[in-house]
Amino acid sequence: MQIITEPGLMQAAVEKLRLNRQRIAVVMTMGALHEGHLSLVEKARSIAGTVIMTIFVNPKQFGPDEDFHRYPRPFEQDAAHAKAAGVDYLFAPSPEAVYPEGFQTTIHAGAIAEGFEGTKRPGHFNGVATVVTKLLQITKPHAAIFGEKDAQQLAVILRMVRDLNIDVDIVSSPVVREKSGLAVSSRNIYLSREQRESASVLFRGIRQAGMELEKKRTDLAAIAEEIRAMIEREPECRPDYVSFVDDRSFITAETAEPEREYRLLIAAWAGTVRLIDNRLFKT
Repeated sequence: MQIITEPGLMQAAVEKLRLNRQRIAVVMTMGALHEGHLSLVEKARSIAGTVIMTIFVNPKQFGPDEDFHRYPRPFEQDAAHAKAAGVDYLFAPSPEAVYPEGFQTTIHAGAIAEGFEGTKRPGHFNGVATVVTKLLQITKPHAAIFGEKDAQQLAVILRMVRDLNIDVDIVSSPVVREKSGLAVSSRNIYLSREQRESASVLFRGIRQAGMELEKKRTDLAAIAEEIRAMIEREPECRPDYVSFVDDRSFITAETAEPEREYRLLIAAWAGTVRLIDNRLFKT
């Protein structure tokens, strides 16, 4: 595995790969690699001959009160995991390399980014859209793999790629879960044993939603409120939002219609750790 830190060198490397007709897939991460990230690498290896992983803790997607400086950065461990997983190139630039002095161009993510995580984290998705565009320009992949756990982020990226005619296939990969059902996340390391146990209520809520929809219930808002109440009953947890949305527009859906796809979005606090989860349902 080759580690590259300069954008120009990464662009030169992928240009040679493309001239040799290599299909390239990229997995973008902020490091602190876990099973979820490695599942994206596995997906990438199944569809491309060359896999690039990026590790970059993007300052532009963190708010002033968020954990940018506390975010884990175990680079040597991450590099070992990436190599073992079969990554061919690890692109790990500094913030100064990605955002050089005088940088001023950003992408506005639009309406799809305004609710839910966009409301809770103002400017977050503009930072995501900007860095993803930059990393796509630097790594020049044929495909980019993103996890469904960050469902709104995935929706923003899909919309951006369509709107800007970016020549890349965006490939989604399912949520990876712990035995309890808790979605794997870099922030899970901050959970105590009791908080981790309580946080499994997010997945229990998702399963409960599935059972209610199997009964042909159409009152999505009422189901969401029932799941919120489940979370509130957990001593270590408190809900942030619970809502069904149309999977394409991310507009809140109150009532289900036949032959449609709706995504249940959940955000909740376990102690001081904010967790998100989701699942797509077809009616």
